[in-house]
Amino acid sequence: MLMERIGKYAPDFEIPGADGKVHHFATYLGQYKAAVVIFMCNHCPYVGMYLDRLKALQAEFEPQGVTLIGINANDANQFPEDSFDAMKVFARERGLNFPYLWDPTQDVADCFGAKKTPQAFLVDANSVMRYIGAVDDSPQDPSVVTQAYLRDAITSFLDEQPIAIAFTEAIGCSVKWRPGR
Repeated sequence: MLMERIGKYAPDFEIPGADGKVHHFATYLGQYKAAVVIFMCNHCPYVGMYLDRLKALQAEFEPQGVTLIGINANDANQFPEDSFDAMKVFARERGLNFPYLWDPTQDVADCFGAKKTPQAFLVDANSVMRYIGAVDDSPQDPSVVTQAYLRDAITSFLDEQPIAIAFTEAIGCSVKWRPGR
């Protein structure tokens, strides 16, 4: 079960980004108090609904020592709109203010246990998973959010307080696995 990963170690990874660089997760964990890995993609309408909120979280929390890292693991053969080249265009056109990485083997998503897009994994500098789940409880309308799960988890973490809700079911599309995966 995904909930059982809370308190366990997150996998390390080294994968390419839409910025043309190779990104090593351990480097982020060495530079920040925590990182939020967001499994996302270009074509998911839920990612589209949450994108401005994700950029706002990055703008708010990056100066406090927490960065977001988007990862697209969808099978680009089945969904060409999620290809690496399309990711580069998406990152530029949508003005992403956090790294957007490509998981072409789907190994990173599999090791994290990713199921949905978007799905958040808050990982502390010791590589321990502290929160897994949804961004909040209202993808369609940010004005009616009653539970800002990810924001609350980050805030509690930064305040060195227990995370009240450490696991939620992510709201979104399924990760598009390669056939046979």
